[in-house]
Amino acid sequence: MERTVIWAIAQRELREALRNKWLWLYALGFAGLALALSRAGLAAAGYAGLGGFGRTAASLVNALLMFVPLIGLTVGAGTLAGERERGTLLYLLSQPINRSELFIGKAVGAGLAVLTALALGLGLAGLGLAAAGGDAAATYLALGGYTFLLALAALGLGLIISAVARKGAAASAAAMLLWLLLVFLGDLGVIGLTLSLRPTPAVLFSSLLINPLQIFKLGAIHSLRAGLDVLGPVGQYATYRFGDALPLLLIGLLLAWIIASFTLAFALFQRQVGE
Repeated sequence: MERTVIWAIAQRELREALRNKWLWLYALGFAGLALALSRAGLAAAGYAGLGGFGRTAASLVNALLMFVPLIGLTVGAGTLAGERERGTLLYLLSQPINRSELFIGKAVGAGLAVLTALALGLGLAGLGLAAAGGDAAATYLALGGYTFLLALAALGLGLIISAVARKGAAASAAAMLLWLLLVFLGDLGVIGLTLSLRPTPAVLFSSLLINPLQIFKLGAIHSLRAGLDVLGPVGQYATYRFGDALPLLLIGLLLAWIIASFTLAFALFQRQVGE
């Protein structure tokens, strides 16, 4: 594979993705929501102005759970399906490049676009949250690291959709449906499992690891130094069972989601273009 070819494709994909108004709308919407949550949290405490990071940590994690998968899924869903619908995918494949170079280049470009938009949103939110002072930079950076991993995992899932969808509209609809399943039905499924089967903390903890959003939630709460005791017996079990190795486990699981989703997306892409 030629790195210059991959980088040229990545730059093209990056430019196209950054022209997507929805990408920036989601990123700026997250930044605005984070600042609003900070102000509301401090106002509830009887103060005026922006609140520190610690006051809005839980709300910020919930905002990330809503926005980050949405950004990754929508960008990933349009990466290949849009090219296929416009007929430019066949044109690109007719050039002296192989499928691996095309897929990797488009995946890298889409990933850079997603991370750029999230960096802007997190940066604006961080600047606002830091206005009240306090030493939370390391905590915020750790949260940002988990956020980037979740974004790439969601991007990989979006690429899977894009690899099999024939039209951009169908890919976007499937991405929104998957987002609803991950964000809302994921929590409802855990609640239903708890109420119906009454599983042990070990079984319930294992069920949480099926959903990358739940892995992110565990890692984010742990990185905030809030302690997983807030999650009840599941958090206590995770802390007791894995101890200081828990962050490495959660990061490893998110990386596994990224690798598995991108690998499956590439396999499906090869199969589709080979037909």
